[in-house]
Amino acid sequence: MKVISYNLRKHRAAGELAHLVERHGADVLCLQEADTSDIPEEISGLRLADSTQRNRLGLAVYYRENTYRAVEVRALALKKSLHDRVLKPAEERLLGVRLHDIDENTDLIVASFHAAPLTALNSLRRHQIRTALGELQQLGEGLPALMVGDYNYPVFKERLGQHIREQGYELNLSDSRTYTRYRFFRGHYDFATSIGFEIDRVRTLPQGLSDHLPILVTAHPAAGVRRVVEIGDPETAAAGSGAA
Repeated sequence: MKVISYNLRKHRAAGELAHLVERHGADVLCLQEADTSDIPEEISGLRLADSTQRNRLGLAVYYRENTYRAVEVRALALKKSLHDRVLKPAEERLLGVRLHDIDENTDLIVASFHAAPLTALNSLRRHQIRTALGELQQLGEGLPALMVGDYNYPVFKERLGQHIREQGYELNLSDSRTYTRYRFFRGHYDFATSIGFEIDRVRTLPQGLSDHLPILVTAHPAAGVRRVVEIGDPETAAAGSGAA
């Protein structure tokens, strides 16, 4: 399974998405700072599962339509920073999608995440991350889950990793830095947290029009992890989920 996460920098890098998906064979595409009023339903074989709606710039998740089916979608507004309260850039900072693997008849969870900006304290971002990871379990307790995105956490990641491990998740950084706009703030901003997945590699892709570099996560569900799907009518489940 190949997952690309990309902060589009106020939608500036949207024109690069088709090329990224095709070149790297992405199965899932998770976006941040996307103009949700100006994104297509399909990108190079990937179908839009859903996008956030409360702000123009938000999150979106796409999945490969001939491999997966979207079962359920959950968007969540997390604890707000002062930046959020004054400028109101985004209310929904998590978009999680439960996907059904058509061939394997198993389910997994993927999510796009965007933490509060650097004007907020790390303690607030840790609270947002902790809440987001807990919320993903509401999509399917015990299922493999992968949350990628812009964590806005360039320093003290060891402490963050400890907090994440206490929830049973693992933090995975890419092979090189993902943000280069300001010299002082350069570093790893975009990474992945997971549970029930074997992460083969997290690779930083070449920079485009965004100040963030996209990352490519290659992963597969770990052996022995619960992936059995509850018996039910798949058409009814999909219709009731609100998924595209």
